[in-house]
Formats: sequence, structure tokens, C-alpha cells
Amino acid sequence: MDYISLVGIAGGLAMDAFAVSVTQGTSLREKKASQCLKDALRFGVCFGFFQGMMPFIGWAIGKVGESVIGQIDHWVAFLLLGWIGIQMIREAMSGEEEEASSHVDLKKLLTLGIATSIDALATGIILPGAVGASTVPLMLISVGMIGVITLVLSFAGVFIGRKFGELFAGKAEIVGGCVLIFIGARILIDHLFLS
Repeated sequence: MDYISLVGIAGGLAMDAFAVSVTQGTSLREKKASQCLKDALRFGVCFGFFQGMMPFIGWAIGKVGESVIGQIDHWVAFLLLGWIGIQMIREAMSGEEEEASSHVDLKKLLTLGIATSIDALATGIILPGAVGASTVPLMLISVGMIGVITLVLSFAGVFIGRKFGELFAGKAEIVGGCVLIFIGARILIDHLFLS
């Protein structure tokens, strides 16, 4: 299994959740550290759960058409990761950031968790070919790593947002988008020229 690509994909996918967490952290500047810790845990667990679950659902969907996907997975990876990366960069550059409020109820938190992980659903379809997670145990390790990396980045994002304001939110999405585009291109080049 290609752990370097997996960590890159996980980090790239987590940038939307990280950006939302940073934005939320900006609204907590006047709150006590205990409130920030509570919100950081809520955001980290929610975003990590959805970011890990969605690729697994995508993988399950992809198993249905495995014979077809196996022949074109490198192109699908290149196109999907490139498209997701371009969308992330475009959204970050448009300046349309989610407004943060000092309290996010469960309904809004779950909505944010789903919204920031939709791209992970598409990635789950190509994940086995992209990182070599061809069996259920390897796929569980992959989605677990994606979930944990998202949890950690989202948790940290709340505190970074509280400390540094809106300095990082847009830049994180741009970096994440570039990482996903690079990984998609690398998968395509490896398949076309190195296999």
C-alpha cells in the first residue's frame, strides 16, 4: 500500500474541514479555553467520521463496477482528484467563506460534516487503485487514516482559528487543492509510464 499517497490524499481531503474549523475558531476568541476544547472535539470527531465514512461508501459503490473501474482507475483518479482540487482552489479564491457563529448546533455540525466530505465519496471509488488498498482490511486502514488525519487537522484548526483569525482558512484550501491535483497527476503518470 502506498502510504505516502494515502497521507497526501487524506491531507488534501481534510483541507475543507480544516478551513471550516479555522473559521469556527475565529468566532471563539472571547470564549474560554474549555469551550474551545469542546468545540474542537465536536468538529474533529464529526469531520473525521464523515471524512472516513464517505470513501468507504464510495469504495463499496466502486466494487459493483470493479472490472470496468480497474481498467480506467488511473484516468478516473486523475480526473476526480484534479476536479476536486480545482474546485477547492476556486472556492478559496472566490472568497465565499462560511460565516462562523460562536455556537454551532448538532444539525449544522452534521450538515458541515457531510458537505466537507462529499469529495471523499468520489475519492473512495478510486482509492484502491490509487494507494493499493484492494482488500477490505487495507481499505479499513485507509479510511481510518483519512478519518484520523481529518480529526487531528480539524481539532487543531479550531485553535489555530482562535489564535490567528482568518489568516489560514483560504490558504489551507488552496494547498489542499494543489496536493490533490499533484497526486492525481502522479497516479496517471505512474500508470502510463512506469507500469
